[in-house]
Amino acid sequence: MKGRVFFKLSLKIILLEVFLLALCFHESCCSQLDHLTGPVLMDKRRDAFLPEISPSGSPQPFIPMLAPSPLIPFTNTTTPKLSGLCMLNFTATESLLRITSIDCWSAFAPFLANVICCPQLEATLAIIIGQSSKKTNVLALNGTLAKFCLSDIEQILVGQGANFNVTQICSTHASNLTQNSCPVIDVNEFENTVDTSKLLAACAEIDSVKECCNQICQGAILEAATRIALKASELLSIDGPHVLPEHSTTINDCRSIVHRWLASKLDPPLAKHVLRVLSNCNVNKVCPLNFPDMKHVAKGCGHGISNQTACCSAMGSYVSHLQKQSFITNLQALDCAASLGTKLRKSNISKDVYSLCHISLKDFSLQVGTQEAGCLLPSLPSDATLDPTSGISFLCDLNDNIAAPWPTTSQVQASSCNKTIKIPALPAATSAQSGLYNDDVMLFLLIASLMVPLMLL
Repeated sequence: MKGRVFFKLSLKIILLEVFLLALCFHESCCSQLDHLTGPVLMDKRRDAFLPEISPSGSPQPFIPMLAPSPLIPFTNTTTPKLSGLCMLNFTATESLLRITSIDCWSAFAPFLANVICCPQLEATLAIIIGQSSKKTNVLALNGTLAKFCLSDIEQILVGQGANFNVTQICSTHASNLTQNSCPVIDVNEFENTVDTSKLLAACAEIDSVKECCNQICQGAILEAATRIALKASELLSIDGPHVLPEHSTTINDCRSIVHRWLASKLDPPLAKHVLRVLSNCNVNKVCPLNFPDMKHVAKGCGHGISNQTACCSAMGSYVSHLQKQSFITNLQALDCAASLGTKLRKSNISKDVYSLCHISLKDFSLQVGTQEAGCLLPSLPSDATLDPTSGISFLCDLNDNIAAPWPTTSQVQASSCNKTIKIPALPAATSAQSGLYNDDVMLFLLIASLMVPLMLL
C-alpha cells in the first residue's frame, strides 16, 4: 500500500539513558554490562551501539542488553540556566524554539541532523536575530554577545528535550550569529542599499515545489547579498552587482544577513517556511553519506560478474554499512545512488549491479520496520512532532519502491531539476497507516539513546 507513514516512537527509550547511567553507578551492573558487550562500551564512536557492519562482511545480530521499564509520559521541561547577558527576544519565538527542540530530539538528532534538525536550528537562529532587530536595529551580534546568546538558545532547546550536544551535531558556532565578513548589519543601511520590495515579493510567497529549480527567491537573495557585500567598496557604482563570485565567503556571509532581514519582515511561521525551503534546496543537492572502501565489492563484481550470488552478497553488505548512517530524503537517495554508481564504475564494475541485486533508493537510508524497509524522508521541509503519550512522529515513506538508477556515464548528475525519475515530494496520505507503531523502530531508538550517555564518558 502506497502512502504516508508516521513513526510514533515511545519515549520510554529516551529516558532509558538515565536509567542506564543510574544502574552503572552500581559496580555489579557495570561489570555485567562489560561482560555482555566487551569492548563495545569502550567505543566512543557515534555508532558504538549499532550492530557492527563491515563493507566486507555480514552484519552481526544485535541483542538489547536491557529492556526499558515502564515510565511516565514525557510532559516535563527543565528550567534552562541562562547567562542573563543575551538581549535577544525569545518570547516572540517560543513556539519556534519548541518545534526546534522536537526536530532535534535527544536520541534522534544525529540521525535527523542533515534533513530536519540542523536546517531548523539554522532557521531558528536567523528568525530570533531578525525578530530582535526590530528593537536593536542591527542584523548581527558581536562576538562576545553571540557566545552568550548561542549558549542560552542551546540551554532552552535542551531544556525542552533537544540533544544536549545539538550545536556540535550541527556544527553551529557563535560566529554563525555575527556578521562575519559582511559589511552591512544596520537595518537602515540595508534597506537603503537593497531593493527590499523586490526581495519581499520574491520570497514572501515562495513556491516550495518549484523554488529549487526556478530560484526566484534565491536569485533575489543573491542580488541583495551581492549589493551589501560590495557596499564597503566603490565597485558597486563601477562594475554593477556581479563583481564578487556567487559563492565567495563575503557573499555567503551576507546571505545570512539577508535571511535575517527577511525574518524580521515576515511572521515567524512564514519566515520558518521560507528559510526551510531555501535550506532544503541545498540539502537535496548533496548525498550526505560517507562511502567506505569498496575493494570487497570490486572483487566480487568487477571485470565481469562470474558469480552473481557473491556479487550481490558483497553489494548487500556494503549497502548495509551505508544504512547505519542517517535518514535521507528521496532526492538525496537519488544523488547517493548516482555517487555510489560512479564510484563503482571507476572500480571496474561496468554492469548494472543495482538492477542485478535489486537495489532501490530506499536501501540508502536507515532501515526500519518488520521487513527492514528503508525510511525515505520527504524532499520538502518537514518537522517531527511530539505526542506526550506515544512519542515522536515524522513523515517517512516506506512504500515507494523506486529502483536505484545505474549511471550511464562516469559523471554524477549535477542538478535534481534534470532528473527524469518521478519522485513525490511528500508521501501520499493514507489514513490506514497513520500512527504506525513498530517494535523494530523501538529497537532502533534504543540503540540511538544508548549513544547519549556514552558521549559523557
